[in-house]
Amino acid sequence: MSRIFVGLDTSNYTTSAALCDENGNILCNAKLPLPVAEGERGLRQSDAVFSHVKSMPEAAEILRRTMNEAGINRNDIAAVGVSRSPRDAEGSYMPCFLAGIASAEIAAALLGVPVMRFSHQAGHVMAALHSAGADHLLGGEFAAFHVSGGTTDVLYVRPHDEYVFDVERIGGTKDINAGQAIDRAGVMMGLRFPCGAEMEKLASSVSRKVPRAKISVQGIACNLSGLENKAAELYKETADAALVSAFVLDFVGRTLRGMRDGVREKCGNIPIIYAGGVMSCARLKEMLQDDYAYFAQPQFSSDNAAGAALLTRYMFLRKE
Repeated sequence: MSRIFVGLDTSNYTTSAALCDENGNILCNAKLPLPVAEGERGLRQSDAVFSHVKSMPEAAEILRRTMNEAGINRNDIAAVGVSRSPRDAEGSYMPCFLAGIASAEIAAALLGVPVMRFSHQAGHVMAALHSAGADHLLGGEFAAFHVSGGTTDVLYVRPHDEYVFDVERIGGTKDINAGQAIDRAGVMMGLRFPCGAEMEKLASSVSRKVPRAKISVQGIACNLSGLENKAAELYKETADAALVSAFVLDFVGRTLRGMRDGVREKCGNIPIIYAGGVMSCARLKEMLQDDYAYFAQPQFSSDNAAGAALLTRYMFLRKE
């Protein structure tokens, strides 16, 4: 039987658990969204930790059922990987990841296997690489956009001797994140959080010309805080949720494209990986597509533990 690697991730909005084999096949990618009350625009960390503690037994049961159906036994598990922090940067910390770390340590102790810790961001990059068919970029240098409710970062990724790669933030938002801007506009219009998927659906129905507002991009940096007010003004004027949705997504897409052009000016035609929940939007992908772009498949764009499992596999096999 192939050796199996477990991945756990407890981001601010999703409890995730995954399994992959030593060939890199994802056998399970369970994602349990944390509940957010209607009208709310997010979760407090204390509520997120509590929800992860409640959700982890269900995630474990999904892993157990997958293992039983695939004929995998506990002795086949070689290592457990877990997201330890939002980023690789020193001091990066969020309490919600403690739930995953505790679960990983308990599971590994019972199984007698090592635990490997990675950043949530590194997991996103790895999941995107794998699902985009870009594993060949490992061992080289590339750029990555990590775009979500909690992050809008432009990254420079290099090989690393101890970890799979070193991730350096070279640009991104100076204020709020792209996912925050999208969700704030959606909640303002009465949509349920998170709002991205519904806004993309609404935007696809728009046939009239979408108004444009000036974006704020300086090289590889941007400001997004003004988008919420612009969206509110347009909604007050038109009461058209579909038009406002298209306006918001167009604004975010042009902002990301502006920073993409900044990366091209600085780094040339370097490959760029696009990851994070916001990048599951097909409308944004179309705006950013070029010959050097790689996009995670939708199920690997949003928060997931597959990246942690794949990172664990890579590190374990590299150390042999």
